[in-house]
Amino acid sequence: MRPSLAGELAAEFIGTMLILLFGAGVCAMVVAFGTGAPGEVVHGGYTNITFGWALGVMFGVAASVRISGAHLNPAVTLALAVFRGFPWRKVAAYTASQTLGAMAGAAIVWYNYREAILRFDPMLEKTAGIFTTFPAFPDVPAAGFFDQVLGTALLLFLVFALTDEENLAIPSYLIPAMVGLIVLAIGVSFGKLHGYAINPARDLGPRLWTVIAGYRVNGLTDGTLVWWVPVAAPMAGGLIGAGLYDLTIRKFLPRGE
Repeated sequence: MRPSLAGELAAEFIGTMLILLFGAGVCAMVVAFGTGAPGEVVHGGYTNITFGWALGVMFGVAASVRISGAHLNPAVTLALAVFRGFPWRKVAAYTASQTLGAMAGAAIVWYNYREAILRFDPMLEKTAGIFTTFPAFPDVPAAGFFDQVLGTALLLFLVFALTDEENLAIPSYLIPAMVGLIVLAIGVSFGKLHGYAINPARDLGPRLWTVIAGYRVNGLTDGTLVWWVPVAAPMAGGLIGAGLYDLTIRKFLPRGE
């Protein structure tokens, strides 16, 4: 029996929440408790961040894939609607569930680490990056935009490759780990220009939470308006990556062999 739409939306909510629990959780660990030593791994550092987000994606996909397909990302949902026949009537609902799930994950991490965050940043001016992304070069928005397009294009290109039964046909139980490895690779290779959101829900939902929590610097209501880059660029990048896969790989795969 196919899951109901309510079941699918619940799976998208839970899967995206898991991503934020581990992703924002590791960022809170690094920011609030890291010693700042060069190359630090055990107590924090960028290496921990990339692994935390990758594991969060892996667990989120593993938890939800049998019910909803584990989109967990509006860019994935849009690409599947355009290129794989996913019902357009479900796109808005999936996107809303993903965004709310990400917001819920951010809220839980905030309450868990609230004391540590407030001791480190009592004015809530410098730790919103635990939950959402900001550009390395705010004066050059095109740099972050291209970075997000590229990162999400890579994500969708590789996800389409992994899930194309005419291509690798890998066992389904390996897909969560493989998707996690894709996110890990993007993080270590393209993670600093705009925080490798590569997922509008993962960025906008937690950013909305930072507004609710009272952050003065949040990229949405502080006048900087950086929020639109990790929303618009991944949507465009996802379509580019998925389209390129179909044009350059899927088109030439042998069929029925």
